[in-house]
Amino acid sequence: MTDHFFSLFTDPAPLSLLRQLGLIALCLLGGVALSRWLRARFMLPGDDVPQSLVMQIGVKSFARVLSPLLALGLLTAAYYALKRSGHSVTLWEIMFPLTVAQVAMRFVFYVLRGIFVKDATVGALLHLSEKAIAVLVWLCVVLWITGLWPDFVDYLDGTTLPLARHKVSLLTMLQGAASVLVTLIIALWIGTVLENRLMKFSGMHSSLRTVVARMLRALLILIAFLVSLSLVGIDLTVLSVFGGALGVGIGLGLQKIASSYVSGFVILLERSMVIGDMVAVDKYFGKVTQINTRYTILEGLDGIESVLPNELFVSNPVQNYSLTHRIVRLSTQLTILYQDDVETVLSIMEQAALGVQRVSQQTAPQALLIKIGADGLDLELGFWITDPENGRLNVLSDVNRAIWAAFKQHGIEVAHAKRDIRIMDERSFRQSTGKENPDMPGAQNSRTMPGN
Repeated sequence: MTDHFFSLFTDPAPLSLLRQLGLIALCLLGGVALSRWLRARFMLPGDDVPQSLVMQIGVKSFARVLSPLLALGLLTAAYYALKRSGHSVTLWEIMFPLTVAQVAMRFVFYVLRGIFVKDATVGALLHLSEKAIAVLVWLCVVLWITGLWPDFVDYLDGTTLPLARHKVSLLTMLQGAASVLVTLIIALWIGTVLENRLMKFSGMHSSLRTVVARMLRALLILIAFLVSLSLVGIDLTVLSVFGGALGVGIGLGLQKIASSYVSGFVILLERSMVIGDMVAVDKYFGKVTQINTRYTILEGLDGIESVLPNELFVSNPVQNYSLTHRIVRLSTQLTILYQDDVETVLSIMEQAALGVQRVSQQTAPQALLIKIGADGLDLELGFWITDPENGRLNVLSDVNRAIWAAFKQHGIEVAHAKRDIRIMDERSFRQSTGKENPDMPGAQNSRTMPGN
């Protein structure tokens, strides 16, 4: 088998070999040049966003597939031109597998990154997967070029493994695994492309777009799973037993998880909260940063992220600070002395709150006399903010500091509790109460002691 491989380089006509090498080099360089020209043609200068459907097939990394793909097209054209003119094309038996392998690998990498890469950062697991795929592809290319591929396939077909009551060959098992993997990857890729398209569609609410995108992805995965099972040769009627077992499992042990998944779709469809809302549920308060199918992430004002099951937002009361509007009322209380003029103090408090940057100017602060208390006049200042995601205690502190500075400027004192403490001797206590204090030093107990 390997004799044919080495015979490709022993062409009796050196000029024919040089002609083939020159054409191959021109085809490879032509593929690179055409790829750069297309990228420059369909993308604006200095802009990384594709401007044509030709470049919008997927993510921007598809440009890496263009170069070997165009080179393969040029090699094919040169092959037929040389063959028609009667020239030798022996080296094409090597270049075709190499180029096809390069196109396949780059396209697979492009698809995988389109599915799993969200923020332009490639993880270590994806890098390792790409290296493993590259090694596997190049091994297959070497076996094909050297002519050992038929022997390798025969070996896999002849090696069987026991599976239940049957024996299955390694070739059948590998073909089945490849069918399942390829169909699932294609389904995930199509789902990702459709999701990206839907997210850019401004005519639909963001929550509805998320629901539609996830339902489409789930439907594509289900179709790919069924198709892959059919390709492997598994009877789909066995899924009825699996479906019954799954229903029992959901009813017994997975009801919480199933409830969270259903609640996720309910939240997205009802639009009771969206990403960016400030909500409070149970003991958690924060900004909604993600709404996933099973859980929602709340980012607290202290930066701590809480992963909460969606069931919590459906089965418990939720305070949404930005459901219909983002304006929130805050208040602070204090007590002033009786002799201070109430109207003047209320006006000073309102003006002090207006001087704080985050306090809303559209809805003016309002100071109120709440109660005439035992220690002074109880006042409350209510004010509004339109950015609750930036915190409440900090703006409340700023308002309190502004009020304190205004009070000091106008000589207004804050009342505090006053208590008079009088120390009386035994005679004064007896005269004021008519009783004797047994705890006072020197007091005589009139009770008869035992033994007297």
